[in-house]
Amino acid sequence: MSIARHHAEWLSLLEISGPFLSLETLAAVFPQGIEHDDADLRRHLRQAYEEWMDSQGSLRPDPAMHEAWVRYVLTQVLELPEAVLRGGDDAPENWRVRMEEHGETLAPDLAVVDPNDGRARLLVQIVPPGQKLESDLAGRPWKATPATRMQTLLYAADAPLGLVTNGEQWMLVYAPRNATAGYISWYASLWLEEPLTLRAWISLLNAYRFFGVPDDATLVAMLQRSADDQAEVTDQLGYQVRRAVEQLVHAIDVADRDAGNRLLANVDEATLYEAAITVMMRLVFLFCAEERDLFPLADELYSAYYAATPMRAQLRAAADEYGEEVIERRTDAWHRLLATTRAIYGGIQHEDLRLPAYGSDLFDPDRFAFLEGRRPGTHWTDTPAQPLPINNRTVLHLLESLQLLQVKAPGGERQARRLSFRALDIEQIGHVYEGLLDHQAVRAGAPILGLAGTKDREPEAPLHELEARAGANLPDAPAALMTYLKEETGRSPSALRRALESVPDAAWQARLLAACSGDEELYRRILPYAGLIRGDDFDRPMVILP
Repeated sequence: MSIARHHAEWLSLLEISGPFLSLETLAAVFPQGIEHDDADLRRHLRQAYEEWMDSQGSLRPDPAMHEAWVRYVLTQVLELPEAVLRGGDDAPENWRVRMEEHGETLAPDLAVVDPNDGRARLLVQIVPPGQKLESDLAGRPWKATPATRMQTLLYAADAPLGLVTNGEQWMLVYAPRNATAGYISWYASLWLEEPLTLRAWISLLNAYRFFGVPDDATLVAMLQRSADDQAEVTDQLGYQVRRAVEQLVHAIDVADRDAGNRLLANVDEATLYEAAITVMMRLVFLFCAEERDLFPLADELYSAYYAATPMRAQLRAAADEYGEEVIERRTDAWHRLLATTRAIYGGIQHEDLRLPAYGSDLFDPDRFAFLEGRRPGTHWTDTPAQPLPINNRTVLHLLESLQLLQVKAPGGERQARRLSFRALDIEQIGHVYEGLLDHQAVRAGAPILGLAGTKDREPEAPLHELEARAGANLPDAPAALMTYLKEETGRSPSALRRALESVPDAAWQARLLAACSGDEELYRRILPYAGLIRGDDFDRPMVILP
């Protein structure tokens, strides 16, 4: 297994919301992978965990046992000396926050303190077993979650790292000033089931990482370095969303052609493109709102039939079981997205599910009535809808373009990593939206081929343009064609020549004929350039028909 895959594997086992560590940073600090694989420690940890579980599961849970378990993890597992642990009772004033409006004072239960300068390296908050870290802390005047309380405390203490635990969940809170906070959770039960998560826990938070490494190798330095990679994350997200919009426009165009050009009879190119952007921004809004618990994602009815966040996993499971070609025959996912649009815009008042009406132009079903198969000027409450036949495979790839970020790992390979929309800030979303506005949709007056180019270059070339420059000399391409291809694609002449000389296999030729809608004459015209054509997200030749 490559080092990049090794790091990607344990990252996938954590519960991450917000910025955390990039693969590039992890590979630089841990070039051999994470360490600390100690069988004896795992055995002792299991014993201590089971004792704590027995105590907390009894009729009279012992608070002292709960605190002892937390201290065991800090001092024995993370090897933090008692000398660097300071109790909350003697916390300095700048580690306390007085919430005057609630009559409550926040203070850490423990702190990991630098013995040289007395600064807090890590603030620790212990909450009762069973208290969810993402739910309001029970019995307190200020209605806020333990995670939010720790973030507030970190700002006051000017300390970027905090740890909140209920004994089972151990949440690292990274809250640098003037930046998005990150929340990363380990689970004690998973330490025992997936030892890789325990090794990561120790490697990142043990005493050596705090006090025994150079300043640029501490966890805080690693997190800061990883934050610099966010620009690449934003650019990659923008690229994936542009690809998704192109795919959606193409899917609508195919549906229109299959319906004899009736579906888009009253829709111009600008409106079609604006509608495609709106669909993607609706999804971005839904992901952000659902991950921030603004919509009832925990409600079984909403989650099963309206929520956008779990839909990708549901469609991917079906695709993995039956094949993507099979789910391409169904369109219920698109219908579900339209139903969610209506639900958010108009609200739901039902004994089993209640959702307030949010309105807004973004979710107005009448703004792009053609997406529902209605004529412009009709109203969604009194005109039956016949939604565009956008298939489930297309919807799956739209969702994956947003939820799975193809991040570059060391060595140049790209790996899919789930994107946290809770971590996206307004500037990043705005950057993606502005990038979409830099493009437009146009109608093809003649067959156009999507050519394979260098990184981030995906040119389209009219077929007649290639034929005019090639004359009758293929595969010995004349200078005019080679110059044109080099300018359009950015590829070297030798690479272009190999592409022109290559012979596609039978499967690719069959897909090329299908992309030509079975037009044999057009297929024969395109075949000499088949090696130049890039594939779409379904690995089909990018052939754009008039």
